[in-house]
Amino acid sequence: MRSLPLALASGLLLTGLLAGCTDDGDGADGQADPTPAEVLAQAKQKLDETSGVRLEVTSEELPEDVTGLVSATGVLTSAPGFDGSIVVQYAGFTPEVPVVAVDGKVYAQLPLTTGWQEIDPAEYGAPDPAALMDPATGLSSFLTATTGVTEGDSVRGGANNSEVLTSYSGTLPAATAAVIVPSVAGNVAATYAVNDGGELRSAQLVGDFYGTGAASTYVLTVDDYGTEQDITAP
Repeated sequence: MRSLPLALASGLLLTGLLAGCTDDGDGADGQADPTPAEVLAQAKQKLDETSGVRLEVTSEELPEDVTGLVSATGVLTSAPGFDGSIVVQYAGFTPEVPVVAVDGKVYAQLPLTTGWQEIDPAEYGAPDPAALMDPATGLSSFLTATTGVTEGDSVRGGANNSEVLTSYSGTLPAATAAVIVPSVAGNVAATYAVNDGGELRSAQLVGDFYGTGAASTYVLTVDDYGTEQDITAP
């Protein structure tokens, strides 16, 4: 029996090896790549399990004549609790107000007053910020409540561009988005950025938050997973 020429035999072997390495949607470990919904579910779990994070909220195109949330920054903990500051648009002013939220109550140092007062944040068109850490109704619940999720581009980001951030977009039901702005009218377009470690880094929400017929944008940025802080009522 004649043997195959060496070049032909080598070519057939190479072809077989390449066929075995064909990209079939599996990950490096041979497991199927997670679906967009699975990625967001994993990101929810990481947010639910952390002791705390640093949160920043910014807004764009807020209607001038509404009472509402402009921005916020502070520490969120799993207690749940919040310690930071909030900027609200109220009666033509946009004061920055120190806020502590814990045990279902919200305390603020209001302008032209002394000391801390318990407030109802809904009166200022703002949420209870600590509620954003509630696994059932807070920010992490957005990730699994969003429907029609599709995967977008991956880009470099984070500190020193050390992370790969992948975007995932879908529709967030109004009932869920109401934890940000209770007056939201209609569903919200949501885009999330998840890093290569499976952590949520940002959520961009676009919708008619104040029932004016005009769309506004809120961007929530999350970092410093594992933050620990004992937040108590002032």
